[in-house]
Amino acid sequence: MHIPDHMLNGAVCPVSAAVISVAGVATAAVLAVKSKDKPSPLKFAAIAMFIFAAQMMNFPVLNGTSGHFLGTTFAVVLLGIPFGILSTTAVLIVQCLAFGDGGLSVLGVNILNMALIGAIPGAALTFIFRSNFRFNKIQKSILIFAGSWLSIVIAAFFCSAELGISGTIDFTTVFSSMVGIHSLIGIFEGVITVALYLIATSEKAQKSEKLSVGILAVSAVIIGLVLSPFANGFPDGLEWVAEKYAFLNESAAPLLTSPFNDYSLSLINNEILTVSAAGFIGVIITFIAVVGLGFLLNFKRDDAQSTVK
Repeated sequence: MHIPDHMLNGAVCPVSAAVISVAGVATAAVLAVKSKDKPSPLKFAAIAMFIFAAQMMNFPVLNGTSGHFLGTTFAVVLLGIPFGILSTTAVLIVQCLAFGDGGLSVLGVNILNMALIGAIPGAALTFIFRSNFRFNKIQKSILIFAGSWLSIVIAAFFCSAELGISGTIDFTTVFSSMVGIHSLIGIFEGVITVALYLIATSEKAQKSEKLSVGILAVSAVIIGLVLSPFANGFPDGLEWVAEKYAFLNESAAPLLTSPFNDYSLSLINNEILTVSAAGFIGVIITFIAVVGLGFLLNFKRDDAQSTVK
């Protein structure tokens, strides 16, 4: 659902979304710093790098369409609301700047749809799970499935609205196709999220954070390095709808020429090896960026003041 450059007409929608996204991400950062329940920088980075790798693995859905894992609900449930938002935001920024996945001019729109709006169901689940009600794993799994599915559907709804507001295509025309195909993609999102949640909250994983972080990190490397070249090549939900209604402008040059554009390296001619190398590089970039951010967010003001004294 990464909107490319030139898909939204005019500047009103991208600029408005950018302002909202900056405010939303800044708020998440402030809340993360103030949070009393912070994940370790390594856990924060491991989940982000796994999401990056998993988003490379498109799977077939229907009628020549593919989808991929979004992971915002997964991140919010495991990391908390502010850190979950920031992890998805970091992934989207790396994808845009390093790989040209999502246009630079609409980066704010993509962050709004997938990191902020996409976090709403996960945030609701976080509050529900912290309430006085007690849920067993089956009940939690059902709620997480529903929240994950909804995160995809509401992101698709807002994407449709943005296309309509910008004048790219009439909202009533694009809405049914966007929400319809992403409702199917959301089923896969729900199943994957529940499976990951059960693994991450298993007895062994809860006893050892090193084990859970290690599993996520190793899985991310394997997906990025080994499996990513074999992802399904069908257009994703947004691309499929854009092709259907002829508003996909593939000839338009992107605003930014990314160093690993379209998940490839110009120095490597082999199709499998170039994607594999790009996937591995992306996983490493994401890890370094997010673990650094994690240490910044885990900085304790009180400790700093006591050190100065």
